[in-house]
Amino acid sequence: MSMCDPLGDMLTRIRNGQRANKKTVTTPASKLREGVLEVLKREGYIKGFSRYNVRAGVDELKIELKYHEGKSVITEISRVSKPSRRVYTNVKDMPRVYNGLGISVLSTPQGVISDHEARKANVGGEVLCKVF
Repeated sequence: MSMCDPLGDMLTRIRNGQRANKKTVTTPASKLREGVLEVLKREGYIKGFSRYNVRAGVDELKIELKYHEGKSVITEISRVSKPSRRVYTNVKDMPRVYNGLGISVLSTPQGVISDHEARKANVGGEVLCKVF
């Protein structure tokens, strides 16, 4: 079965896992997903993630979700740029999520980074998702 939006699928798995108070969720592995998870880990939205081999040629990512006093750290996580409608931004027009309290994850020429890092590096790119 082919998947139209793998990143959207991963974000939905994280959202559903936190609503069900799961400790971990799994998703098929890819470099883009690993990049987004690395940004979420750096910004403190997830505990961590690990890549493991299911069978020959098939890898999965195990994502450790993070909770604070019984409530999930991620209040809102949503896809911005979709396969049907790509959203690009430059440094001047970069969106601020909840006036800087949340983050946007961007795909730039320097890799997958948060909006804070993109402003420091003075680069724009495709807005993948927003997290609060």
